[in-house]
Amino acid sequence: MTTAYAQNKAITVEEIYNGDFRTEGLDALHSLPNGKQYTVLNFDRSAMTTSIDTYDYATLEKVGTVVSSTNLPEIEYFSSYEFNDDASKILLATEVESLFRRSTLGVFYVYDVDSKALTQISEAKIREPALSPDGKKVAYVSENNLYLFDIASKKTEQITVDGAKNKIINGVTDWVYEEEFAFVRAFEWNSDGTKIAFLRFDETKVPEFSMDVYGENLYPSQETFKYPKAGENNSVVTLHLHDVASKKTSKVDLGSPYYIPRIKWMNHADHLSLQTLNRHQNNLKLHAVDTKTNTVSLLHEEKDDAYVDVTDDLTFLADDSFIWSSEYDGYNHLYLYGQDGKLINQITKGPWEVTRFFGYDQNEDKAYYQSTENGSINRGVYSIESGGKKKMALTAEEGTNSADFSADFTYFINTFSSATTPPVYTLHKSLNGKQIKEIKNNGTLLTKLGGYQFQPKEFSTIAINGNELNMYMIKPADFDASKKYPLLMYQYSGPGSQSVANKWFSDRDYWHEVMAAKGYVIACVDGRGTGFKGRDFKKATYLNLVKYETEDQIAAAKKLSELPYIDEKRTGIWGWSFGGHMSTNSILKGNEVFETAIAVAPVTSWRFYDTIYTERFMRTPEENPGGYDDNSPFNYPELLKGKYLLIHGSGDDNVHVQNSMRMIEALVQANKPFDWAIYPDKNHGIYGGMTRVHLFNKMTRFITENL
Repeated sequence: MTTAYAQNKAITVEEIYNGDFRTEGLDALHSLPNGKQYTVLNFDRSAMTTSIDTYDYATLEKVGTVVSSTNLPEIEYFSSYEFNDDASKILLATEVESLFRRSTLGVFYVYDVDSKALTQISEAKIREPALSPDGKKVAYVSENNLYLFDIASKKTEQITVDGAKNKIINGVTDWVYEEEFAFVRAFEWNSDGTKIAFLRFDETKVPEFSMDVYGENLYPSQETFKYPKAGENNSVVTLHLHDVASKKTSKVDLGSPYYIPRIKWMNHADHLSLQTLNRHQNNLKLHAVDTKTNTVSLLHEEKDDAYVDVTDDLTFLADDSFIWSSEYDGYNHLYLYGQDGKLINQITKGPWEVTRFFGYDQNEDKAYYQSTENGSINRGVYSIESGGKKKMALTAEEGTNSADFSADFTYFINTFSSATTPPVYTLHKSLNGKQIKEIKNNGTLLTKLGGYQFQPKEFSTIAINGNELNMYMIKPADFDASKKYPLLMYQYSGPGSQSVANKWFSDRDYWHEVMAAKGYVIACVDGRGTGFKGRDFKKATYLNLVKYETEDQIAAAKKLSELPYIDEKRTGIWGWSFGGHMSTNSILKGNEVFETAIAVAPVTSWRFYDTIYTERFMRTPEENPGGYDDNSPFNYPELLKGKYLLIHGSGDDNVHVQNSMRMIEALVQANKPFDWAIYPDKNHGIYGGMTRVHLFNKMTRFITENL
């Protein structure tokens, strides 16, 4: 990939967003309970049909089709699927529409693998259906209430009756839990399907946010939803249990926990775990609930001077001892606890981070995980015994490795990519990591890119403010070190995030190739507050979001401008969301360094953002007014000297357009010239139809005309 590309054509924005550089993958891969086979969702784009096909791990040959939409007259195609525990029933999703970032509505069917019978669960669109372990019932949410559907009798039982929009929610999360605790389904079946645990959200005292939806009608409509901004009331959340046989629902007395970010049944059918957090999110408790007696006990507690992250790593072993991840020793590692909550031992150790926990093989006493042992920009897959012995690197080639294990942990499918290699899927033996066979690669895409001006990222580090920061750079194809080039910096910079990663390109990376072909040097630096370099580095920005991150970007720009091939009078920066806040702050506080900035969907005051995210890093505005206001760019618009482009979607339910409107008004009153664009009814992702093409072409013109 280091050949001269002067004779090759430049990538265009249209090609990026028309999907010309789309990678092939293994969609919706599920291991079957036998551990010998797996299924994949295959979509025929020309015929608009889908099928669930079965493959053999040992040979990788397709051995059959579980179901195809061509044989289901009721369904045109399905977009996702979910098995029950023994894979005798399949939940098929159709007509799915998005609500917020993770939540959807859809028409769902249950397919019986043996009888080939198809049963529609509800005429209306429903949310988050989940098959019982035995495949006889489906629990789901509709209109904020929890329901139970019996597949054989086709009868529906309503479990809750008090659900009401913008008031009470049963079984799914409210807006802020969905966005910041990253889950939607707030109910779970126990291991034998006799009980359902669910959360109830009382939103009554949460302030309401409204957005105009312009649409295509004569009059706009208005979308209203409960959105707790920093310092405001959150939902009151309670835990409830439904007994399927008796049809009785009871509330579990937890005292008054502020947040309940996770519920998870143990292997014992009467034992439930839940996690609670205080409002500051620096004290997390893991509780055990005996659902026969409704008694609650404390299993484990985590405290931190800043905040404790909520993860999905909690894994119960056969006897309900458990594996848990924690930053207790300064890096994220795995720990083994007994069923009584007492620490047995720390499983992983070292100045590196466990980034994913894949699971535990009881028979072989192997914990499988992904980590940064091979450098913070890389990811490898490893195994280790629960006692912390016999650690083995299974796939640790420089780049990003991730694994999908068979149900019995005999095999795993590894996904590998790097900045020069698009995703490659290979089959491995779990015990030793030995590669058995390549399943799929994206060699065709690599060959295609050979005809373009496609330059690899050059990774390095840069010494800034006492830290070695990770960095990458993309240079023009015909780069000449004796010439001077304008510098365009990109970053996100949010807490625990990572933009400098040795993995395959995203659409934004492709746009950077567009700009490199136009003669710009692209650079990205992960400053203080970003992730995978230990607790202290990540939490250094606590109570002062954007302050130190901005200082690092300004200092990095100054240092990069000292390079002989960088034109120090032509430095730009751009970012989206948190990164838009950063680029705005950078051109204001670094007005002697940056000549140009683009901010897409930026936060401009943390007072406007939600409780869970903002207070995790800032506490409340009442407790920390300076932290909120000293780094809010609409408080110092007079600092603007360079060229500034501000972009937002008017239908952004996450970072509200209010943020940009306040920034616009501040700049107008400071009589500062700037450019801006509002995309009607577009959400935080600003996409749909030709929207992304228009957006990135606008950004391209802005940079080429002003930098």
